[in-house]
Amino acid sequence: MMALRGLWITLSLTTLSYLTHLTHLSAASPHTCAGVRKEYTLRHMGEGREVPDTPQTGLDLQVCVTQNLTCCTRKMEERYQFTVRRDIQNLLQTSSSALKLLITQSVAGLQEAMEALVRQAQDQTVALLLSTYRDLSEDAAPTVDELFTDVGLFVLGAELSLEEAVQRFFLALFPPVFERLVEPGLERLDGGYGECVRSAGHGLAPYGNAPARLTKQLSGAALPHRVLLQALHLGVEVINTTDHLQLSRECRRALLRMSYCPHCQALTASRPCVGYCLNVLRGCLASLAEVDPHWREFVGSLEALLVRMDSGMDLERTLVAVPTIVRDAIAHAHKSAPYLSSQVRGVCGHPSRLQSGGVQRGVRDSLPLRVPAKLSEETLSIRRKEFLTSLRVYRAFYGGLANQLCVSELAAQDGVVCWNGADIVKSYTQQVVGSGIKAQADNPEVRVKEADPVVNKVIDKLKHINQLLQGRSIPKLGTLDQIETGSGDAEGLYSGDCDDEDGCWGSGSGPGGKSPAVRTTNLIPEKNTNHRNHQPRHNDFGQTGSSSSSGSSSSSSFRTTKSVLLILIPVFTLSLLLL
Repeated sequence: MMALRGLWITLSLTTLSYLTHLTHLSAASPHTCAGVRKEYTLRHMGEGREVPDTPQTGLDLQVCVTQNLTCCTRKMEERYQFTVRRDIQNLLQTSSSALKLLITQSVAGLQEAMEALVRQAQDQTVALLLSTYRDLSEDAAPTVDELFTDVGLFVLGAELSLEEAVQRFFLALFPPVFERLVEPGLERLDGGYGECVRSAGHGLAPYGNAPARLTKQLSGAALPHRVLLQALHLGVEVINTTDHLQLSRECRRALLRMSYCPHCQALTASRPCVGYCLNVLRGCLASLAEVDPHWREFVGSLEALLVRMDSGMDLERTLVAVPTIVRDAIAHAHKSAPYLSSQVRGVCGHPSRLQSGGVQRGVRDSLPLRVPAKLSEETLSIRRKEFLTSLRVYRAFYGGLANQLCVSELAAQDGVVCWNGADIVKSYTQQVVGSGIKAQADNPEVRVKEADPVVNKVIDKLKHINQLLQGRSIPKLGTLDQIETGSGDAEGLYSGDCDDEDGCWGSGSGPGGKSPAVRTTNLIPEKNTNHRNHQPRHNDFGQTGSSSSSGSSSSSSFRTTKSVLLILIPVFTLSLLLL
């Protein structure tokens, strides 16, 4: 009887051991690699012959290490490594594509609207001169064209000073004003006398305070638009940099373990657990999470700048006022004709007159300026507001990137069995860490040493442009170049804190006022330091997951395990009863 009981115990334990081993194999060890080969070739990772027909030991594997048989080889592991890098980069680019498209289209739209406004103001100025000072308009038209070309180039980022542009405009305008209005009836001034008149006009202040008014208004309105466009170009640069994030070796191995090591166990349809996915991606994207506070500030600073532009620094209203200022300047010179004539004669001598008395070039009374019609319903202001409305959605883009990719693209749904990096489980039991470099000290899946230096440079640029957007700093010579190089040393390059009333956005607020000569940067490519060329600078502006389904194979494997357990329990119970 004792021998019989011992036999039943031995039989029961043997049966239990065998069925337990069978259960383990059904969850972790593949019986065939056909499904793995199918996925391997469908994803264009390599040739089907690289996948073994049946599982093997896999002793040479470095990442997808297992004690069970495996469908992976060392070469397949290398292919998976390349594929997972491609997958994550595609996901990053796909997730940011709408944001990048928004910014690039907004840059193009804002530039188009701004250029149209400049052309309109230019045409209105020439038209006003034609209606008010007809004889002067033909000679003044090229000078007007050059002024507005300079204004447009300045907004687009050209290396020039608006104060100097305004000074050039009024100096070039003085010879025809002198010839047509101060000394009407003169012969055409020869080159030498005309140059002398131009030089004499420099010290005579023939236009009153009109040059200072024009400088102040143009600088106050054009500089914010210039900074806005440069900020948007930088926004595209930030996105391009983060889209092509260089993944560390630790990160690449973690992504491989998460996405393709299940394939080695023929679990081609499995997906990672949400918590597991968050740990891996928060580790890999830790540097991008460091961009988050500066990106939030960037969006907020853009919003504040656009509000200020609509409340008093609107380029539309400023450009509409330019013809009036030019007309007032010429009228002031005309009223000062006796004084100007005597001063110029004292310096340059007496000009010759027409022999026959000439044609008296009269002056018509000033006509009221007609306010130009709006370009269309999509004015510069409307486009700015539309852009701002769309941009607000992306304020937390970098802070929630890992969550977005895991929940929307990579991880298994709640309540579905999932991959935890080693096996198929009901839930992930490890600690889920937060975002950012410091939080990764406790990351159980990825070891993060330090922030990416390229991302650090982008963060530094964001810090600088945020200061400019907030109006807390006046860009001086070289500042924006320093933003481009990513230097963190801003000492001595900013004028200090100030507000709108202090004139931080404006310059040349009176005689002797200075306009910042802001240097253009590579934020607007194709560097062209000669703004006289009048060539505006322009900026050139498939997603695969780790599995093909949402966990149907995982559910099937779990159901198989459950079925085996249902067989095991009655057998084990029967054995005990027979004892």
